[in-house]
Amino acid sequence: MDDPQSEIQKEFERAEAARARGNEGQARVCARRAAGIAAREYFTRRGEKVRTPSAYDLLSLLAEDPSLSDQVHQSARYLTLRVNEEFKLPVSVDLVAIARTLCDELLK
Repeated sequence: MDDPQSEIQKEFERAEAARARGNEGQARVCARRAAGIAAREYFTRRGEKVRTPSAYDLLSLLAEDPSLSDQVHQSARYLTLRVNEEFKLPVSVDLVAIARTLCDELLK
């Protein structure tokens, strides 16, 4: 397995490629995976055992972590939003951009 930074970069490349093909759903999936990799690395660096392979679960943990900023909490909440019946998010946000900012924040 590559280092986390390389894995994150690959997910963002996949996200941009999916978006270029008009597949916003796949772009969101890649953005979440990238953020999940960053979250796993964040918890690992803090010495916490990560028992879940799920990016969704890791992002949910970030959203509840009292040591993190409100901005990180909100980003994690956006990245765990469910789509509606039309496969649209309930808010108008760019999850790829949000995931990039979150990854930068967690790995600095």
